[in-house]
Amino acid sequence: MKSLTIPATTLTVSHLCLGTGSFGSAVPRQDAFALLDAFFEAGGNFVDTARVYADWLPGGQNASERTLGEWLQASGLRDQAVVSTKGAHPDLKTMHIARMSPEAIAHDVAASRHYLQIEAIDLYWLHRDALAVPVAEIMDALNAHVQAGQIRYFGCSNWTVARIQEANAYARSHGLSGFVADQPLWSLAAPNAEAIGDKTLVLLDEAGVNFHRSSGMAVIPFTSQAKGYFTKLASGTLKESDRKQYDSPLNHERARRAQALAERYGVSITAIALSYLTSQPFPVIPVIGPKTLDQLRDCLDGIDLRLTPDELADLEAR
Repeated sequence: MKSLTIPATTLTVSHLCLGTGSFGSAVPRQDAFALLDAFFEAGGNFVDTARVYADWLPGGQNASERTLGEWLQASGLRDQAVVSTKGAHPDLKTMHIARMSPEAIAHDVAASRHYLQIEAIDLYWLHRDALAVPVAEIMDALNAHVQAGQIRYFGCSNWTVARIQEANAYARSHGLSGFVADQPLWSLAAPNAEAIGDKTLVLLDEAGVNFHRSSGMAVIPFTSQAKGYFTKLASGTLKESDRKQYDSPLNHERARRAQALAERYGVSITAIALSYLTSQPFPVIPVIGPKTLDQLRDCLDGIDLRLTPDELADLEAR
């Protein structure tokens, strides 16, 4: 698997990032370890989790970070791994109440370091934004953790372009570190925005793409395979929730074009969906979320394929 260095950092990462949100809960510990082993054996080194992952399940609190931390210790691969996690997410029972104070950030950084069993988090994400909190307060708090050696770099997830620009402008003008990456919802399949229940999620739109093209900031998108939409569409296994979120004439046409490209290159339609992201004219490292080894192998199929600008434009055609 090819690698790249995230701009404005010294972090050299694999072209795919392994999402571990289900590890230790829906994906049992033993299976999670097998997935991590296989990902690293295939040349992967970039893993993603979050403070809040699995908190919505009975007994799931801390499961993802704890399982990843146990694997890092058991495998002895901490020095090879680039570990990212997210914090400052609202309490799941009170999503309308922000958790973006310096105290909340400090609490989550400490908890993540504890469960991951690491001294420093390589890439720390703010999982949500809180528009009422000034960017100055947020950037000052994050920089304090960088200076303390608790995190190396930081990014933002579910932030608008306007807020990212405002935050980084403040950081530049005050000699501070800024966001080095953005983690929005983005895939080849265009989501039906009205069907997405969590309105705090931010989708990468055309303005966002233009921002990243001009700035060169890395995008590390979640739900990068649209929950397996194209594979499920081809196999006739779409769930009703998948249909609500992604089914549309546009996505049916994109599926047809992606399948034609897959046949031309001799790869899976998943490979085309991921290559659509990794072939953009700015750094993109998709977060994948396989729950089985077969799903992981499907993600890895043709991962080093690079599509041409004409092929990208054809896939996007409306």
